[in-house]
Amino acid sequence: MRRWVRRSLWDVVPRDHRQSDAALRRRQLVTVAFVVLGAMVLGVSLRIEPGSFWFYPATFALAGVWAIGAFASGPLHLGRIGAWQQDGEGERRLVRPVLSPILLGLGLAGVFVVGGLVVREIAWLDRQVRSVVDFADQGSLPILIVVTAVNGVAEELFFRGAVYAALPRHPVAWTSVAYVIATLATGNVMLAFAAILLGVVVGFERRASGGVLAPILTHCAWSLSMLLALPLLFG
Repeated sequence: MRRWVRRSLWDVVPRDHRQSDAALRRRQLVTVAFVVLGAMVLGVSLRIEPGSFWFYPATFALAGVWAIGAFASGPLHLGRIGAWQQDGEGERRLVRPVLSPILLGLGLAGVFVVGGLVVREIAWLDRQVRSVVDFADQGSLPILIVVTAVNGVAEELFFRGAVYAALPRHPVAWTSVAYVIATLATGNVMLAFAAILLGVVVGFERRASGGVLAPILTHCAWSLSMLLALPLLFG
């Protein structure tokens, strides 16, 4: 278990993702512009009445903002993590992270479910969560699943792809801060709190693997689990 956690979140694999000074400056300008634009669209989308037709176009528009900003900023990488193989010498090979990030996302969702049992006993926090759950209760679940997955992918492409690569120092901390600031546009304290914890976990995955695949899988596993679990807790 300890080795599994280390290779998923801590051990940095070799890679060469160097950027020229000009490419770095360009990426920084693009990411700043799209952080502002994305925060505005996010704030609008979550202030739309639950069940409204316009909620879906707004959230897909937000995913488009993050994805376009990510690819416009410069090259993105999927990343790899170390895996030990029993070939007589126990040499380490590099593989695409798939199972580990999914398990991390499910584990993180479990932590939030346990926390939800406490949150629903605190009136003002309970109201914050229920304001989000209303979208699941009054919307079409199949469409919400697609929206949740698409936005999870797009957010990680941008925050752990473009923004991370734009930060020469302390990228895990600063991408987490940027993600929380963007989420605060919703005016929902519980979403911002979730963004802190999720942002740190996927930030360490990005640091270890050097790419966006692990953060994407963890984010989607977590967000889809919460989409299904929260209505049961706060229904």
